[in-house]
Amino acid sequence: MKSVVTTVVSAADSAGRFPSSSDLESVQGSLQRANARLEAAEKLANGIDAVAKEGYDACIKKYPYLNNEGEANSTEVFKEKCLRDIKHYLRLINYCLVVGGTGPLDEWGIAGQREVYRALNLPTAPYVEAMRFTRDRACAPRDMSAQALVEFRGLIDYVINSLS
Repeated sequence: MKSVVTTVVSAADSAGRFPSSSDLESVQGSLQRANARLEAAEKLANGIDAVAKEGYDACIKKYPYLNNEGEANSTEVFKEKCLRDIKHYLRLINYCLVVGGTGPLDEWGIAGQREVYRALNLPTAPYVEAMRFTRDRACAPRDMSAQALVEFRGLIDYVINSLS
């Protein structure tokens, strides 16, 4: 799994050199933000079901065609999968907060996702809406400290950009 440390070391090794001072500054910055990331990870882990449900409810509110009870069973299946996927992205964000890099999202959440969604004809807009709602609803100090919120929102934006 990629973290800031493994990325810096791998890049230097590939170039046949030792990590430079700017490489080490990048690692040091990541380590200095570690407490904030771990705080955000803990807060997210403690409320992941509620956070996912709120994001899901927001996407259903914006895209009511997903909530047509009278339609075929495929709508129900999509709704279940939508909530599952939102929770999956939040779990990956949690892992990224712990490792201090985007490796878990890159490896398990983003690689090939566009092709899968296109092949299955699944819209990504509901997922984007759920992530936007989650990003915008979180606030400091109610949910977490200001620095933890910066770390959390940065990863949510990373997911939004990958889905857009």
